[in-house]
Amino acid sequence: MASRLHQLLQPYQPNESDPFDRVKAAHLLNRAGFGGTSAEIDQVVKLGPADAVDWLFDFPDASADEQSQTDVPDLSAIEDYPETFRELRDMMQGKNEEERRMLQMQFQQANREALLATGSWWVKRMAYGPHPLQEKLTLFWHGHFTTSAKDERSASLMWNQNELLRRNAAKNFSQFVHAVARDPAMLDYLNNQQNRKEKPNENFARELMELFTLGIGNYTEQDIKEAARAFTGWSHEGDDFVFRKGAHDFGSKTFFGKKGNFDGGDVIDIILATPTCSRYIATKMFSFFAYDVNDEALGASLANVLRESKYDIRPLLRTIFTSKAFYSPACVGAQIKSPVQLVVGTVRMLNLPMPPAMVLHRPLEQMGQVPLLPPNVKGWPGGRTWINTSTLFVRYNTAVALAGRGEFPRESGDADAVVDRWVSRLIQRPLGSDKRQVLLESLQSEGSTRGMVQLIVSMPEYQLC
Repeated sequence: MASRLHQLLQPYQPNESDPFDRVKAAHLLNRAGFGGTSAEIDQVVKLGPADAVDWLFDFPDASADEQSQTDVPDLSAIEDYPETFRELRDMMQGKNEEERRMLQMQFQQANREALLATGSWWVKRMAYGPHPLQEKLTLFWHGHFTTSAKDERSASLMWNQNELLRRNAAKNFSQFVHAVARDPAMLDYLNNQQNRKEKPNENFARELMELFTLGIGNYTEQDIKEAARAFTGWSHEGDDFVFRKGAHDFGSKTFFGKKGNFDGGDVIDIILATPTCSRYIATKMFSFFAYDVNDEALGASLANVLRESKYDIRPLLRTIFTSKAFYSPACVGAQIKSPVQLVVGTVRMLNLPMPPAMVLHRPLEQMGQVPLLPPNVKGWPGGRTWINTSTLFVRYNTAVALAGRGEFPRESGDADAVVDRWVSRLIQRPLGSDKRQVLLESLQSEGSTRGMVQLIVSMPEYQLC
């Protein structure tokens, strides 16, 4: 029998005093995507909360390449960039040391261009792609199963991992962890290539527990050592996972009180069987899409939803997106937009062209979030850390610059109605009368819709969703 849901996770039921209106519809589109256009908000209001979630979930559990082979970054167009390690190996064959060094320098430059192209492609897909929730989930998992392209890491491996995250974004977390543990980009990033029975490397085993499945304090140092032994020999040859039998420790291991000749897959299964794992993942997802969990009973109920679905992700997400908690005052308009959310949402809501990759990279870097380049294995901390004295004005200036790229025909008619329309389109929540008056005076004195829009996106309220 399914466990009883926490009262905050009970389905939100619209009524006369608490209707499912444009504010709530915009909230859903912001949290389960990157913001909605006026037409999309109208559509979601018409659908209602439950059917709107069904609509957002209507995407295939497939990579972008599987969905449409034309909608992928064309890395082959970059000169001197080998798309696979086999191509790189073939390029190096028969070359002397000097020629190899020159080829390596060319490859590094081409790799930087390929990473920029891949990141630019992904940001455009977030803004214009057919499945916003799938891309929002891909971004979430990119910050969870973190791998960074720093230190000249292969763009093709980062692209392959991005597709892995997309395929598994809303599927089964158990299968997901097993797949990530075999991912070449992850094996490189956390040094499992160097994990051999003679000298186990503990990096992947540690982060598997600390960041990917359990959280700090829910394992011992001995558990890390034993898990590292289980993952010895897990490696990759170019773009493919390989198990190097000669490097694997086949001896008996004791992990979480269990004893056996465990390999990496066994370790993952033991971790997933612990109640701590389901709670850690469920509360992290709720915090990302709703708000921080400080209620023990709420955390336990979220964990039960994930555990009872045998780690299928969609039932948990559906519970979150249809819950009373999700539409409560504690949630609506209370989240600081990430830099990616700020940029992509502005582009979407104003129907703007995406700036060129090189133009966009710098402000994203200054604001602290460049896709494919998380700062470290912990990913982006998010929340209040997005705003500080060095990022705040960059955030304002970026939104204003983006709005300046739009075309805004002069609007005739009642100025009050024009202001209300643009506030509804961009802030998507009621605005204080004093700030509304500032917008009205700007529109009346300058007669410029663009100027008024730039004022809106420079307001503190625009930094929230």
